[in-house]
Amino acid sequence: MKQGSKKHGCLTALLISLMMLVVLIAGLLIIRAVKTSSRRKVPAGGINESMYVDINGTKQWINIYGQNRENPVLLYLHGGPGSAVSPFGGAVTKKWTDVYTVVTWDQRNCGKSYSEDQNGTPITLALMMQDGREMTEYLREYLGVEKITLLGHSWGSYFGANLALEHPEYYDCFIGVGQLTDWQRNEEMFEAEAKTWVGSDPEGKKLLAKLGGDAHNYAKSALLAKYGYSDIADGADFNSFDAMLNNPYYSLGDWRRYFKSDRKVYDDFFGSAEFRSFSLFGRTEYQIPYYNINGGADYMVNFQLAQEYFDTVNAPRKKLYLMENTRHGLLLTKTEEFSAILHEIAAAEHPQ
Repeated sequence: MKQGSKKHGCLTALLISLMMLVVLIAGLLIIRAVKTSSRRKVPAGGINESMYVDINGTKQWINIYGQNRENPVLLYLHGGPGSAVSPFGGAVTKKWTDVYTVVTWDQRNCGKSYSEDQNGTPITLALMMQDGREMTEYLREYLGVEKITLLGHSWGSYFGANLALEHPEYYDCFIGVGQLTDWQRNEEMFEAEAKTWVGSDPEGKKLLAKLGGDAHNYAKSALLAKYGYSDIADGADFNSFDAMLNNPYYSLGDWRRYFKSDRKVYDDFFGSAEFRSFSLFGRTEYQIPYYNINGGADYMVNFQLAQEYFDTVNAPRKKLYLMENTRHGLLLTKTEEFSAILHEIAAAEHPQ
């Protein structure tokens, strides 16, 4: 074959590949336009609003979604700290919206609330508590409700427990998911458990040796992943790719800002002496109903320690749910089972 024919063949193949890529991108954009338009719709008799709220000197993003405006309001406090769930576009929280009007909130300086001008403001519990109070007060007025159901996952469970303890007048019940109770004891229990996984494994022993030092968080994450206990080891039971690609709340600019966001203030908070000192033990008098939903294989935030704390709690009503053989990401990985538990709690607290 002549050299010119080879070049022509290669050029033709390249053009075909480019055309196929253009068709694929165009198809994805059309699908995205259709799906995002559908997901922005307001349910008949319900609500679907997204907005930025002035909270404690910052603009913080929320979405309010519910199928019936008469349902009780639930404020969801995400974990991390700094791990907003807005990138999933409501795919998880919408499973609760037949019984709750759900407020998804990206806490300060993360997710859609991220802003470079906040990068110089250190995160502290006192700062977050002020944010929580102001957000709660805003929602009570905006939605015309006296009390709100408070649900927090991981860091959000500690944040939420503190809000519930300090401001019971604002909330009708508290639901802690993957309940953080005492960080120092949690890490001690993690190291003891990890030693049983590692046994004589030399790679595991190297990671164990890093616990308690500057590389503690890295070593812990690596050990959880290596031995099958990472947050998402159970796998998601929803299409996370579809949820993110066709997210009705994220434009291309939002995604660009999300992936370029600086997590340093949250990394500093997570590694701080204040965070290491966090404990709920000795603070057990709740004036509102107290619920826990924990994973029976959660060693990121130890489920046995959460059970120990639960047993000491005094509350008008309390109940603990244990999702068997489930890791710390229970809210994202077993959404159907988790939603069924929330429906049970809603029926108990808000009977029709």
